[in-house]
Formats: sequence, structure tokens, C-alpha cells
Amino acid sequence: MPIRDAVVLAAGEGTRLRPLTRHRPKPMLPAANRPILEYVFDALIDAGIERIHTVVGYKADRVQDHFGSDYRDVPVEYLQQTKQLGSGHALLQAREAVDDAFLVVNGDQIADPRMVAGVIEAAEVGDAVARLAVIEREEVGAYGAVRLEADRVVEFIEKPEAGAYHLLNAGVYAFDQSIFDVLSKTPRDEGDLDLPDAIGSLIEVDEPVGAVRTQGVWMDATYPWDLLAVARDLLAAGWIDVQETAEGIWQADTARIHESAVLQPPVVIGPDAVVGPGAVVGPHSALGRNVTVGSNAVVESSVLDEDARVDAGATLLDCVVGQGVRVGAGAVVPGGDADVTVAGTVHEDQRLGAVLADRVSLGGGVSVQPGTLVGPNAQVDAGAVLRGTIAADARVMR
Repeated sequence: MPIRDAVVLAAGEGTRLRPLTRHRPKPMLPAANRPILEYVFDALIDAGIERIHTVVGYKADRVQDHFGSDYRDVPVEYLQQTKQLGSGHALLQAREAVDDAFLVVNGDQIADPRMVAGVIEAAEVGDAVARLAVIEREEVGAYGAVRLEADRVVEFIEKPEAGAYHLLNAGVYAFDQSIFDVLSKTPRDEGDLDLPDAIGSLIEVDEPVGAVRTQGVWMDATYPWDLLAVARDLLAAGWIDVQETAEGIWQADTARIHESAVLQPPVVIGPDAVVGPGAVVGPHSALGRNVTVGSNAVVESSVLDEDARVDAGATLLDCVVGQGVRVGAGAVVPGGDADVTVAGTVHEDQRLGAVLADRVSLGGGVSVQPGTLVGPNAQVDAGAVLRGTIAADARVMR
């Protein structure tokens, strides 16, 4: 039977992406010049999905307000997960919403439409109770590995040895209605119910779980600096939703670029963005909707979300900039490698200039050391020097 419904799991926060997720969920963070979740919806629709059921939870209004009741003329229904108790628990919220076979995808990972279509095709012709996409990667330690025998999944390896396995679960699944009974019977781990655990219980009783080996684009952002890598990969793949006006330069019709400004490919300039005289943007940079880059400013290897403003003469390298951020004239983030502390863990030698979360305001002449994380609504006085982690709503004086 054709699969026409998809359940998108978009209820999680993404705690390791703080401070960017302080006021919005991970699926709404920027992948180049638009939210991750738009790419997810695009892949589903391009693969033939006709109804999207989205499980929301943390900051659900940010998803609902952005997409409304439909996307690209495909209806979008919202299902609430009031407590974030795992991906399997999230899927249970869709029990009454879907009939027959259906697709499930993670709302915070970008998958190639061909990957989605491959799982649909395999589910429509095979007899496995569940199918999932697997993809080969050089290193899978951050995600866990999948072991196959022929075209069947026979084991999930939660913590694989480095270099021992190269197939990971890409988070694209096809199920029939029986998955809900399986989920209901799967033991919870400290209250959480994860979808891979339910699939693992099928494997344990020798139920057929099919593997669909796929290739193509697959992206995930676990930490803030990963958003820079995602933007690079999207630009390299040409997965940009505005017109390519020159090789490696994508520019929305409503963007305004001064004749003396320089765009260095690859770069994308979103709708209503403004790049002032003498400014240099790129390479490997993405400006979202209504971003302004002032005269003689430099933005390189950075992602600027909507309504951000970079004033004259400022320099941003290797930066992730949230919505409504203001960077004062002459402020400098020199970029480079740094040790970055996230949730109490130090990550050494990460390429990250700074993260400026939503509505941060940097005064003129501020200097920001590599690896700095600035929480939302922080106000930094002119001439100050920033390093380390700056709390949300903080006031930093010179």
C-alpha cells in the first residue's frame, strides 16, 4: 500500500546546542539561511508524502507559528508531547493520527529526498515489520552503529569502537500500525522510551527489520559549531532555496547588495538582506532574512540568522549569530580554534569564533575571544572583551 503519511519528531530541545536553543527548539535553528525543519519537510514532500504529522513539545509555538497549517500546499498537523520522554514516546502521540503504513523522520536531521524515497519504496514492496535507512560514514561513534546481515538489521551498537563500524541509523523509518503495540510494551529506561529500543526489541525476537542502504546528503548538528559545517555542506551541495546569480553565489530577489560590496563564493544572501558598501561576505557564509551587514564589515565562514545586524567595520569569523542580534561598529570576532565548554564538557580544538544567541547586543569595539558562547539577551558595553560563557540576560561592562 502506498505510504502517503509521515510523522516528524520535532519535540526535543537540543540541550547541547545551548545557548541557541534557550528560546527555540533544535529543528528551528538555522541550516544556512533557513530552519532545519524546512529541509525535513521539503525532503518528505519531494518524496511524495501528502500529509505531515509533526510531534512538537519544547517551544512548540516556534514551530507552529512558522509553518501554520500547511507547507507547500501539504497539510501539517501538530501533535503535542507534553513531556520529552524520548523518541518512542513522541511517536506514540501519533497513534490516532495515522492509518496503515507510514513514515517517521527526525525533525532535527537533514536527509536527502532520495533517502526518504528509498525507504518508502522498500516498505511498499517488502514484508519487514519495520524498515530504516542506514548510511555509511567514516566515524559513527557520536550516533551509534548498525550491524547488518544481508538487508536485515541484526544489532544496534550504542557505543561502537572507533573505526570498527561504518553504518549509522539515518533516522528515516517506515512502520505499520503494529509499531504502536511494540512501543507500548517496550521497557522504559529511567522513564524514557526511545524508538531504537523498540526496534531492538523486534530484532531480539527475530522479527524482520529491513535496512535500506542509501547514499547522499545527511546532516546533523549536535553542537553549535556543527551549524557551520552544515552550512558548508549545504552550500557545497547547492541545496539553497534562492536563485544562483553567479557560480557559488545565491542571492534572493529582494536582497540589496551595494555595487562596491564583495560576495565571495560559496555564499547565500537571504530575502530582504542588505550588504553595505565595501562589505565582504563569504566564503562559506549564510545571511538569513532581513540581515544587514554594514559598510566595510567582514563576515566569513559564519551563519547569521534573520534580523541580525552587523554594523560598519565589524569583523565576524567562524560565528553562529542568532535572531535579532546587534554587533556594534568595529567589533571583532577573529575566529579560529578553541576549547569550548558545553554542558560542563570541554571540547578541544573546535573551529568556532563565537555563538551569539538571540537578541544579543555587542557594543562598538567589542573584542570576542574564540570559543565564546553568549546567551540570549546579553548586553555588552562598548570596548569590552568577552571570553568563555556569558549567561543569558547578562550585562557586561568594560
